Amino acid sequence: MENKTTFKINGPYIELLALLKALGIAQTGGHAKMIVDDEEVLRNGEIELRRRAKCIPGDLIVIGTQEIKLV
Repeated sequence: MENKTTFKINGPYIELLALLKALGIAQTGGHAKMIVDDEEVLRNGEIELRRRAKCIPGDLIVIGTQEIKLV
């Protein structure tokens, strides 16, 4: 069962690590880095390995069964 969420960005973008922490997916910056390094993050259907990738409104982030649409 998929968990779908929308997340409103304040500003033009949010860095991937900050997004993982803001969503509560990662408890710490180190945990967020592990999630990215372990290739668990899909951004618009592609594995995202850049920790500081600038996620923008319209992006679809998938981590496990959680789907996050950025607005």
